[in-house]
Amino acid sequence: MGASMEVAKYTERLVPSTRIVSVNSIAPTISPSATFIAPSANLIGDVSLGSNSSVWYGATIRGDGNKVSIGSRTNIGDRAVVHIAKIQGDFPTQIGNGVTVRAGAIVHAATLKDLCFVGEGAQVLDGSVVGSNSIIEAGAIVTPKTIVPDGEVWGGAPAKMVRKVTKEDIESITDSAEDMAELAALHAQECDKDYKQVNQDEEDYEDRVTRGDDYWQKDRDGPGDDVLGQGSPGRIFDNTLSHPEEGLKLKKK
Repeated sequence: MGASMEVAKYTERLVPSTRIVSVNSIAPTISPSATFIAPSANLIGDVSLGSNSSVWYGATIRGDGNKVSIGSRTNIGDRAVVHIAKIQGDFPTQIGNGVTVRAGAIVHAATLKDLCFVGEGAQVLDGSVVGSNSIIEAGAIVTPKTIVPDGEVWGGAPAKMVRKVTKEDIESITDSAEDMAELAALHAQECDKDYKQVNQDEEDYEDRVTRGDDYWQKDRDGPGDDVLGQGSPGRIFDNTLSHPEEGLKLKKK
């Protein structure tokens, strides 16, 4: 493998693959202050995403025949699917503020009011409404046109009321939304890095774990000199991006 192909591996790994797709000339509307849309997420058609909200890896939000609206401080988990209905009913999907939709869940042509929680793999189906401060347990199936009142926990298939929410439940819903917003900010920062920044992070990590404690430390002793564009004193000059042929020779030894 030539040096150019070796560098290309870094580049290909980091090509953004976020799909922001228009349908019938309607493009998704994303708040400028939305926290994070994962590189492998898909937003399609008439979709609006509010501030401080996040869409995680592999999730799909598809408004290709009706509208999907998502409020602020809401997170759509990994591989979750949010869709609408047009053929068997004219139902949009409305998701409020501070909502958590966990990994693998399906929200299909339904309404989730503010501060509710949908567990892993749960399904909330056509025309259903989940009230504020309510919890849909993992794996539950909320059948079409079901109304889940405010402040209840539902589980099972088909889902039925299990109990009323507690004060601790309500606190956990809020905490979940806040925790995911903080984590989303971290992922957004990392995903914004280009291949050069990722390569630099890898070299910095290798340097930290291999450099002797009694030797010059970058974090402890300041930035130091930049020698031939290769970084701090005492580092091996094996940067594959600026000197790829020499770097490959050194890495193969």
